[in-house]
Amino acid sequence: MTRSALIEKVAERVDGLTLKQTEIVVETVFESVKESLKKGEKIEIRGFGNFRLKERQPRKARNPKTGESVDVPQKKAIRFKAGKALKDALNQSQ
Repeated sequence: MTRSALIEKVAERVDGLTLKQTEIVVETVFESVKESLKKGEKIEIRGFGNFRLKERQPRKARNPKTGESVDVPQKKAIRFKAGKALKDALNQSQ
């Protein structure tokens, strides 16, 4: 699902909001999530899941094409853990 498809889907479900207003709401949600993750905060959306940052330590890797050793710097990665309700919804028999 693309961002524009999500905006259209939300606009269909909410009466009284234009497509542009719905876009502002969706963009605000995404920006809020991004800002919280930048601050290192954990985001918990009940029934959906959790987002959190994890620090990856620097390490040595190997370029598979040349076999040369490469230093991979420390970086942050986003981890998502699905909530029970989402897992149950995905695993229902169709």
